[in-house]
Amino acid sequence: LAGAPRPPRPPKGLMKGDKPEEPGPGPEPSGPPPPTEEEEALLEFHRSYRELFEFFCNNTTIHGAIRLVCSQHNRMKTVFWAVLWLCTFGMMYWQFGQLFGEYFSYPVSLNINLNSDKLVFPAVSICTLNPYRYKEIQEELEELDRITEQTLFDLYKYNSSKTLVAHARSRRDLREPLPHPLQRLPVPAPSHAARGVRRAGSSMRDNNPQVNRKDWKIGFQLCNQNKSDCFYQTYSSGVDAVREWYRFHYINILSRRRQDTSPSLEDDVLGKFIFTCRFNQDSCSEANYSHFHHPMYGNCYTFNDKNSSNLWMSSMPGVNNGLSLTLRTEQNDFIPLLSTVTGARVMVHERDEPAFMDDAGFNLRPGVETSISMSKEAVDRLGGDYGDCTKNGSEVPVENLYNTKYTQQVCIHSCFQESMIKECGCAYIFYPRPDGVEFCDYRKHNSWGYCYYKLQDAFSSDRLGCFTKCRKPCSVTIYKLSASYSQWPSATSQDWVFQMLSRQNNYTIKNKRDGVAKLNIFFKELNYKSNSESPSVTMVTLLSNLGSQWSLWFGSSVLSVVEMAELIIDLLVITFLMLLRRFRSRYWSPGRGGKGTQEVASTPATSLPSSFCPHPAFSSSYPPDPAISPALSAPPPAYATLGPHPAPSGLAEASTSAHAPGEP
Repeated sequence: LAGAPRPPRPPKGLMKGDKPEEPGPGPEPSGPPPPTEEEEALLEFHRSYRELFEFFCNNTTIHGAIRLVCSQHNRMKTVFWAVLWLCTFGMMYWQFGQLFGEYFSYPVSLNINLNSDKLVFPAVSICTLNPYRYKEIQEELEELDRITEQTLFDLYKYNSSKTLVAHARSRRDLREPLPHPLQRLPVPAPSHAARGVRRAGSSMRDNNPQVNRKDWKIGFQLCNQNKSDCFYQTYSSGVDAVREWYRFHYINILSRRRQDTSPSLEDDVLGKFIFTCRFNQDSCSEANYSHFHHPMYGNCYTFNDKNSSNLWMSSMPGVNNGLSLTLRTEQNDFIPLLSTVTGARVMVHERDEPAFMDDAGFNLRPGVETSISMSKEAVDRLGGDYGDCTKNGSEVPVENLYNTKYTQQVCIHSCFQESMIKECGCAYIFYPRPDGVEFCDYRKHNSWGYCYYKLQDAFSSDRLGCFTKCRKPCSVTIYKLSASYSQWPSATSQDWVFQMLSRQNNYTIKNKRDGVAKLNIFFKELNYKSNSESPSVTMVTLLSNLGSQWSLWFGSSVLSVVEMAELIIDLLVITFLMLLRRFRSRYWSPGRGGKGTQEVASTPATSLPSSFCPHPAFSSSYPPDPAISPALSAPPPAYATLGPHPAPSGLAEASTSAHAPGEP
């Protein structure tokens, strides 16, 4: 019994990756051996940074990483490959930054397409350029005219009517003086420096004509509610001053009659303004137009708007396949101080958009045939991050007072009207008003003129923020117009043309060309241009560019990116575990005395796979030296503290068994 061999005892303290000793000869074990640590582990991490990086460089699919390990016996090569690898890595991520910067700048590409198809004819609005007199305000307009005539006589000694010459009277003899009288203001004398500059520049040739200094300071005074702040609305021209002053009083008179209902339009008859109307060689009817009134341009008519029962389509280009109108431009019973031009006002716009005659209209000249050829152009912009535009104006913080399709002009005018109501307490007569708000009239709002001109100055300089809040619509249809003119009717045909107009439309022959004009509007071609925006860099393009850069600098694929992510996660986990072990050893380990720990973890170079880094020194055919073999089977070093501590018994026994494998 004493000489019988005893079964081998498994060594204590084996670390991860260590193999147990081979048992000596003896009887078969009664059961399977206990599972090792590797078989029991579900989630494992490397012991040190060095071991992690060596494993990564030996197994990654990224090109060049293996050279960092295989060149470790040549420090120059190792440094060269490390620097090259880091520079390549930095260049790649610099390119990544450029690609991401381009993507998040949201660039767009402009796509231009040329289409050809039947075209919907746009809406055409025409105004008389003559705000007619109305019966309801006839008496007030006559009083305003008398005051204006007397003002012209007082300021310029100009007799504008025979009535004024026969019955000369001053403004105080009139029935009721109007507020804000027009007056000439004293011109301040120029300063000494200004006179010196004028004398210095008098020797130079001046091509600008001298302006009469009497016209420099003509205007009228406007004050706030309590008269604490006043200013003069002045003009450099007496003509402009008289027109603006008359217009200001005319707006107040017109506002009194438009608070509840529109004035009765005695001249609201299509035949009195439009002699003939034809579209595609067919006569127009009342179902093809709608009427509205403009404060300055009088009666206006819109053909082919959204309320028309018949939609006009153009299937052929040319002057014979469009709209042809013969217009009366006589100014019977006109207001000479308000309307200083003759002819008609025309605007071409979309069917569901309002007509802004002041902004985009043009005038027709009497005695001339004006031919307007159109070309259509559609613009479709990208909204959201790609451009500052809106699809329907729902996100614009301005209420649409026109109840029509959103346009930038609709928003701007609605924004000004909102500011007018908020600051002045009344609505400007040129724009729609909300329910329950009155139009401005100085009999009810005596300081609205002061408020309006102050607000107009703030609006022009965008201090109201209307141009900032009102964004462009994403989809816009533009009609580009080109005009040609010819005398109409000709000298040889005017006699019979005027005779026909006189017999059929009661035209006054003595006016001849001064009272008639002709207008033709048509498409010059059915081809129209469509401009649309598309993203220049999409997500697919970005991923493709990133993959191209990754393959260019490292010659790898998407799985290599996963390997990099795995490396980063392992680094974070190892760092966390090491910090946790350091914290526990400092504060929780008994007998440490608050001393810190020093982790020394390294992997021997001989543990690297020889297939990755074949070196001639290890490829010899001689058997290994017995003195070296024990080091190969030694367990990896354990973490040690700074203080001297005895080695665990398990490690001592394992070392003894490794040096004396045949000991019983």
